Parts: sequence; structure tokens; C-alpha cells
Amino acid sequence: MNIKFYFLLSFLFLVLLPASSQDWKTYPYEPEGSLIKFPKDEGRHTAEPVEWWYTIGHLKGSESETNYSYMLTYFYMNYPPYQGFRIFNVTNDDTGEFYSDVQPVTYPLLATDSLNLLIKTGLLQTGTETWKNKTDESGMIPFEYVLNATAPKGALNLEYIAQKPPLILGDDGYFPQGQETYTYYYSQTLNNVTGSFTFNGTTESVTGTSWIDRQYGTFNPSTGEKYEWFCLQLSNGMDINVWDLFATDNSIPDDPKYKNISVYVDETNSYTNIDFHIERLGFWWNSTKDECYSRKWRLTSDQNNIDVIITALNNNTEVKLPFRFYEGSVSIEGTVNGTAVSGKGYAELLHTYVNPDVSILQPENNEWNRAIPLSWTLNNPDDGNPITYDLYYSTDNQQSFSKIDSGLTSNEYVWNDANLSVGQSVWFKVDGYSIDTTLTGMDTTSNEITVTTATKLDEESDQNDVSVYPVPVNDKLFVRMNHSIHIKSYAIYDLAGNRLVGNTIADDDQIIINTERLNPGFYSIQFTSNSGHINKQFMKY
Repeated sequence: MNIKFYFLLSFLFLVLLPASSQDWKTYPYEPEGSLIKFPKDEGRHTAEPVEWWYTIGHLKGSESETNYSYMLTYFYMNYPPYQGFRIFNVTNDDTGEFYSDVQPVTYPLLATDSLNLLIKTGLLQTGTETWKNKTDESGMIPFEYVLNATAPKGALNLEYIAQKPPLILGDDGYFPQGQETYTYYYSQTLNNVTGSFTFNGTTESVTGTSWIDRQYGTFNPSTGEKYEWFCLQLSNGMDINVWDLFATDNSIPDDPKYKNISVYVDETNSYTNIDFHIERLGFWWNSTKDECYSRKWRLTSDQNNIDVIITALNNNTEVKLPFRFYEGSVSIEGTVNGTAVSGKGYAELLHTYVNPDVSILQPENNEWNRAIPLSWTLNNPDDGNPITYDLYYSTDNQQSFSKIDSGLTSNEYVWNDANLSVGQSVWFKVDGYSIDTTLTGMDTTSNEITVTTATKLDEESDQNDVSVYPVPVNDKLFVRMNHSIHIKSYAIYDLAGNRLVGNTIADDDQIIINTERLNPGFYSIQFTSNSGHINKQFMKY
């Protein structure tokens, strides 16, 4: 009897296990600690000025076995007489053929308690599209949807069934995005898709998977900070949503306003943080050569030891209206927690890149000797595109150049072994380039430079004729020098080579440098003297 009872309990456990693992598949559904509730927040939020319903998907034709991808987005932005716009992209991922259709829209039906969109498209509002919760005789079916969209060269008639609970970004669904804006945000990272798909007049049944993103708030992709965004579906069941927003100076601040990674691990484990780094491995110019986008990335994150390569499948899926951006399918290969993974996803790229603008700083006059480091600056730095440099010289009036060194990441170079004679004329050139040399820029010295008399011995003597004290220093650094040395200016650099402070010196009988504002650490100080540059190191405590 006890054995029968045990087997009965075991049987009931196995039968009920699949149902208990999908306790989220019910309405109403309110994730613990979340500001977002379902189905209410699938509908329109009338208090928010910007809102969009976004989905991408990967489909396979049942008859042709063609691999397709698509992106469909409905924006609510009040542009009278319209209420927003719709972007519909379709791509044959086997051939790269791409089609995009953008239309103004109004919403004759825009439910606020569930997902129920009735959309009129076109200048004359003659097209009709829908995206809504699926229903049966008992009402709405939780987390299942029907979607219909039509364009001159493409159409979708699909049913969605969510396979995972929503990923609530920022843990509770709300976070600042950009310097002055905010967003409410959730993702439905995996939906099974069935239905029909039309491309260039051919319609066939399809199956596949999709991703849904929902945002509402004040962040506006057409006017806010430019960004690179990725949604990634991995073979181990992990799904990843990644944002890098670029500030106006093209930096990516280490701040959740500008960067975050949200990861769905399983039904009970998801998180959002800024613990990741994206390295751009390649770039490409669009067909008109006026915009350059990244096309290959390495994403790493310490949490879960994520290390994956993301590669754009096509380089022609650029949308030009109502704002310009790239939107396309990506493939994924790499490891998570040391185990190999693959996957697919999408990239949305509003941030674009330009050729490096390089300017030579030193030599700054018509003379140069080995005591003067060669230096240059990058006038348009971009955190997404670190630049590498090659350095050259010419002794035949720029008819030909010989390489001094290559693969430089610093903006300064001491050429100790220059094989040049005193009085000889020389020109210098710096080439800057992206990791794959798609982006390039260069500068040459504009004037003929004459090599002067400083020798290696002179250089070492000058270094010994200047000293700084006390070391370590607190608030004032004193400079002592030989009377034959006349210092004209100084500059202080951190260990990364960044220039922090500097000044000219009118009277060098006694030089006192204020170091109060320096943080504790190690620094170098470069003096410009009557015979070249003299470098010293010191520590601030």
C-alpha cells in the first residue's frame, strides 16, 4: 500500500511539473518586485509621450526552406495628423535581399488594458494592420498573440506563443536611459511563431522564433543619445539584451544611464547590471559611403563568464526613414561559463563612425632632435572605435616614407635610435586606423623640419640637470635645475598618457607646481627646455 501511494505521488509530481514550471502563463501576471503588470502594461500608456511595440523574428519557409528575418515596430509619437509611424523590414538571410517599408500611422483602436492595436497605415490611411492578444471562447489567452502587417513587397500573418516569462529590465522595469530621459522596459525573449510570410509576391507557410521588446517613457530613439543595441538568443537557453549609449563626446560612460546588460538565465534567474564590455572588431560603409556602422563585436561579461562573437549577417539592412539606422540579423558563437554556445539575434545600430582626424603636435616648430618626443592627438575620439597608429618619416620631401614603428596605442613616441644627421631635413607622418583598417586618417608635418644638435649624451645630461622634490609630494612640487637649463613649460600626465595639467613658465629661477588637485598615484612630468624635453616621474600621496 505504501509503495502504491509512493508511485501515485511520483506520477502526480511528473504530471504537474510542466504546469508548475509555467505558473507565469496566466493573466493577471505580476512579477515580484516589478512595476510592470500583465496584460495591462502590454497596452498603451497615455501618460507617456513615447511608446513602441517592437518585434523581430527568424523564420524558415516550409516549402522553400529559405531563412528569413523580419523587424516590425509601431511607434506612438504624436505627429498630427498622424499618431506615429510603422517600420517593417524583411530580409532573405540566404541571399541578403532586403526590403524596408516605413509608413505614418494612426491607431483607431489602442487599448490601455491589454495588447490590442488596430493600425491604419499610409498617407491616406488605407492600410489596416493588427497586433493583439489571442482569444478563445473564454477570453484572452495569456502571452499568445496574433500579428498581421502588409507592405507592397512583404507581409506577415503570424501567431506568437511565448515560451518564457517576460524579462523585466532594470529589475523592476524602470531605469534612466540617457542623460535626461527614462524608460519602462520589458522583453519577451522567446516566442514560437507559426503562420504565413510573403516576400516579393511569394507566400508560404513558416515556422520560427521571435523576440518582443516593449518600451514607454521619454526616451526617443530619433532624438536621444545614439546607441548600439543587441538581442541575443543562445543555444544554452540564455537570452541577452545589451545597450551601449554614446554620450555627445562619443564616450560610453560606465553608468547604467548609458550601458546595461539584461540576462535571462532561467525562469527563476535574471539580472541587469553594467558588468560587460563590447569590443568592435569590424566596420562597414553603407552603399552611399556616407555612414559607417560596426559589423562584428566581442561581448564579454564576468558574470556567467560570457565571451561571444556577434557577427552581422548582412551589410545592406539600413533604414533611412524616419531616422537613419542599421537593423539586421546576427549570428553568435562563443562560450558561457566555459561551455560552447551558438545563437542568433538582432542588432540595432544608431551610432555611426567616422574616419579618425589626426593632428601632429610635436615637433611644433621647424626643428627636432631626439630629446623631443613625437606626439599627436586624435581630434574625434570614439569609445567604440579605439585607434591604432603607425609612425613614418621622410627625408626626400615626402616622396617616400619609411616606417618608424607601427601598432602604437599611445599618442607619443620617443625615437631614440633615429639615424639622422644634424642639419638634415625630415618630415613626419602619422597614420591612424580602426582595428580592421576600414576607418583611416593621417597627418603629416606641414613644414620641413631640421634635425638639430642634441645627442644622446646631451639628452642624458639634461635629464640629470633637472630634479623634482619632495617625492612623494602632497600639495607643492618644487623643481631644481642646472643654470644652463631654461625651462619654458611643463605638462603632467597620468600613467595612461592623458595630459592632466600644464602651464608656461615666465621666470624659471624658482618653479613651484601646485599638485593639490591631483588624485593619489603615480605621474610623469614633462618639461620643455631650451634643448628639448626632459621627463621626470613622481608620486602624489
